[in-house]
Amino acid sequence: MYTSAKPYFYGTGRRKKSVARVRLYAGTGAVTINGKSIDEYFGLETLKLIVNQPFGTTETTGKFDVVAIVNGGGLSGQAGAIRHGIARALVVADETNKPALKKAGLLTRDPRRKERKKYGLKAARRAPQFSKR
Repeated sequence: MYTSAKPYFYGTGRRKKSVARVRLYAGTGAVTINGKSIDEYFGLETLKLIVNQPFGTTETTGKFDVVAIVNGGGLSGQAGAIRHGIARALVVADETNKPALKKAGLLTRDPRRKERKKYGLKAARRAPQFSKR
């Protein structure tokens, strides 16, 4: 594992209920999430693509090793949080990455949340079954 003696760039990412603390080290492109490799942690290929999206946008694929600690939410929200954290860390690493990441919408925190349940309904919008008689 990495020690804090090595220099790194830090970024915090959030999505829904997930919070990711991301460190970028100079390296070969290895992604470690909660002590596991990206392949072990995310089974779906689409989630891996989401996580690696900021590197494709800034053309820095294979230049950084990612060490992420993420908790809360589900796998999709966690992938979005890690992506947000990586994008923020890339801006800290090199300020010239900011316009490309901003244009791709990777620096914007996705504000969508779960809608609260309302009284008289079974869920946020799901009404009880209607019967005429």
